[in-house]
Amino acid sequence: MPRDEATVGRCLAQVAMVMNLDKCIGCHTCSVTCKQTWTNRSGTEYAWFNNVETRPGQGYPRGYEDQDRWKGGWQLKHGRLVPRSGGRARRLARLFANPELPSLNDYYEPWTYDYDNLITAPLGDDVPTAAPRSQIDGRPTAVTWGPNWDDDLGGGPRHLAGDPVLRDLNEQVRLEYEQAFMFYLPRICEHCLNPSCVAVCPSGALYKRIEDGIVLVDQDRCRGWRMCVTGCPYKKVYFNHTTGKAEKCTLCYPRIEAGQPTVCSETCVGRLRYLGVILYDADKAGEAAATADEKDLYQAQLDCFLDPADPRVAAAAEAAGIPHDWITAARRSPVYDLISRYKVALPLHPEYRTLPMVWYVPPLSPVVESLTATGHDGEDPAKLFAAIDSLRIPVSYLAGLFTAGDPAPVEAALCRLAAMRSHMRRVNLGEEQDPAISRAVGMDTGEIEAMYRLLALAKYDERYVIPTGYHTTATGDEPDGCSLDHDHGPGMYDAEAFHTPLPGTAEPEPEHAGTSLRGRVNLLNWNGRGRPAGLFPGREGHQA
Repeated sequence: MPRDEATVGRCLAQVAMVMNLDKCIGCHTCSVTCKQTWTNRSGTEYAWFNNVETRPGQGYPRGYEDQDRWKGGWQLKHGRLVPRSGGRARRLARLFANPELPSLNDYYEPWTYDYDNLITAPLGDDVPTAAPRSQIDGRPTAVTWGPNWDDDLGGGPRHLAGDPVLRDLNEQVRLEYEQAFMFYLPRICEHCLNPSCVAVCPSGALYKRIEDGIVLVDQDRCRGWRMCVTGCPYKKVYFNHTTGKAEKCTLCYPRIEAGQPTVCSETCVGRLRYLGVILYDADKAGEAAATADEKDLYQAQLDCFLDPADPRVAAAAEAAGIPHDWITAARRSPVYDLISRYKVALPLHPEYRTLPMVWYVPPLSPVVESLTATGHDGEDPAKLFAAIDSLRIPVSYLAGLFTAGDPAPVEAALCRLAAMRSHMRRVNLGEEQDPAISRAVGMDTGEIEAMYRLLALAKYDERYVIPTGYHTTATGDEPDGCSLDHDHGPGMYDAEAFHTPLPGTAEPEPEHAGTSLRGRVNLLNWNGRGRPAGLFPGREGHQA
């Protein structure tokens, strides 16, 4: 529907992602490549910017969706949005002792193996082993779980009891889940339109880039207060206990600026990730996040998105300084098509009121499998539409993940996916097409086939439509090239912070010894009681 010119407010562009959960095979290639690219330094051993969870399950960190415990996201108080973690006074009172933080046990204690023992052990009757050792303190440890540990265990009673989403559903659903079909849920930072992590940061280190909407941490301004860890309801901000700084998913912004997809998208085996530009009305974002009824938040966020094919929207975008190639990319955006045109992609936990920008196509495979197992034609449209209400993964569970408990948008998305399967089977078998299939879900034959191409056959440049980066303002004194090309650039770590001398060896004093972080207290596991040694500098440079 064309928008009236008066309704197009401040137009901004956002790089967003959609993941098709029907195509995720849980191989964790995205997790591994992201880990090797972004979190392979000292202090980030436990941090996974990209992890793949098995649903139902507890997630990583365990129980992160329980906001009654972790106080992440926003809440409405007297019609006004406030961080769930409290106002400024409450956050200031907890600056040095914040109990609403996941501990290392909630994340998992990272480990490696004593591989050196395999080649240095003396000759004997027994084969030497590589025993696990903690990557935090180097001591022997017991491997109990990890970020992708619950693989293939969906439906087990132990994991069902710990699933915060399932806890809100009735007992009948819990009993049905004993025979449930599981699915995989890859997660990264949501790069929200209304990020609560940015709002609660006392030092203003977290910020949302105006040119592409990516949420980043200014390492120079970060003071390690960790309020952002509490404030993020998805728990995708991590504390580097070596540097004393917060770190998070950057949406691979150096690659995005060069017009390339993120590392997790580039290496995805299932080709389930889509990247593109969405134009949105920034003036409506706050109003959408403050929608009274949680079940209306999905539609409220949809209403923030602008149709790039509308000439009025294009004019507003150009007036806002958005380059023409970004507007063109928005018109070709696979993300906009899946979210707003076909409406098969849904946001993760919109009830957190952060307006997330990583959306998901819900899995349809369970309904097809359940119909086939009972001897029915799993692609017959009449049987498919009727069976969606009786999914082995209950619609109410999917609604708890993606639409704040409202089953209607989930059912509508699944019906469109089912109609696409039925229609394309007729096409592939050379059978007579039935226009009633597409009409039943509010689409026509052309839209069904276009959606099929995007979800099943899209090529590289159709899945990733990313224009090169641009700057909204320029002062003329920025250094040429990447900010990390020279020493001590913005966000660049002190190399000495990661240098650990071998035991018994002498160590030369670095030129900038005063800026080294060696000797800093490890705050990762501090419970806030008392004053740990090394927290404050003592007299004559000694640690108190």
